[in-house]
Amino acid sequence: MNTPKTDPTQIIRLRDSLYAVDLLGAAITGLDFFTRLAEQPADLKTICKMFGIQERPTDVMLTLFTAMELLRQRNGIFEVTETAREFLVKNSYWYLGPYYGSMQERPVCKDFLAVLRTGKPANWASYKDEKEWTKAMENERFARTFTAAMDCRGRYLGHALAKVLNLRGTKRLLDIAGGSGIYARTLAEANPQLHATILEKPPVDKIAREGATDRVGVVVSDMFKDPIPEGYDAHLFSNVLHDWDLPVVEKLVGKSFAALPAGGLIIIHDAHLNAEKSGPLAVAEYSALLMNISEGRCYSVAETEAFLTRVGFRDFTFHPTAVNRSVVTARKS
Repeated sequence: MNTPKTDPTQIIRLRDSLYAVDLLGAAITGLDFFTRLAEQPADLKTICKMFGIQERPTDVMLTLFTAMELLRQRNGIFEVTETAREFLVKNSYWYLGPYYGSMQERPVCKDFLAVLRTGKPANWASYKDEKEWTKAMENERFARTFTAAMDCRGRYLGHALAKVLNLRGTKRLLDIAGGSGIYARTLAEANPQLHATILEKPPVDKIAREGATDRVGVVVSDMFKDPIPEGYDAHLFSNVLHDWDLPVVEKLVGKSFAALPAGGLIIIHDAHLNAEKSGPLAVAEYSALLMNISEGRCYSVAETEAFLTRVGFRDFTFHPTAVNRSVVTARKS
């Protein structure tokens, strides 16, 4: 297995964090968020009512601003920090709101306000002539472009995942919504006993077949509409669950639990927030991007353990991998 000589964390993080400033700009210019919250600290649901915004994107926004040290949370109540009070509240002599004023016309900034108010994702990359991500992926041209982007990142992330993930007792792995199969192939390469199968729907299954090997195959299925196939002792969700809201996530891991044998392993490779949802900042920034382009967000370690526990998984492990990513595993009891 090839190993790079240097670390691409900063290069990837710049891309992952691209939307965070636009979310801050939207909050300042479109909501006057910090001025109003300074007057009335509140919990998540009350903030949603105050501003007429939806819970999923608001959760992402509050997590980001907490990680930026512009908010703090005490017993579920969010309040502005001294920095935000001095520089982001209108009646302060040091108010910097006008410095962000020109951002309100940026397409991503406008889209964030729409996402906050509707809860629905924006068009891919805020392109007027492109559909939202889930619809765009039905077009093979777009699917190939998107999959290639995920693959170049996945070569490095997959290598890091293979180094920390113990699959010595695993013989058959199902890579659910595995894209081209970059993670399945990397794990199979690192574990000679392992046979992996990529579960994908058209047109991505065609892309996955182009990289199939004697130990990495493809099965065509829709993870939402069809039962997850049985006969595998491990299921991998790599950078998948963050695309969906919590009810959908819980449905998917519930289907995984039903299909796995006793002792079967679920593997969730993703960018995870800490248990308190106060950081890391890099993950909170990435969550802003996901909130804009998909129906999901980054989940905390505590949230992940909670939804896995609710469907019956036990014996949790957590390991950092690379580039602010990590892997959570659990077993079917």
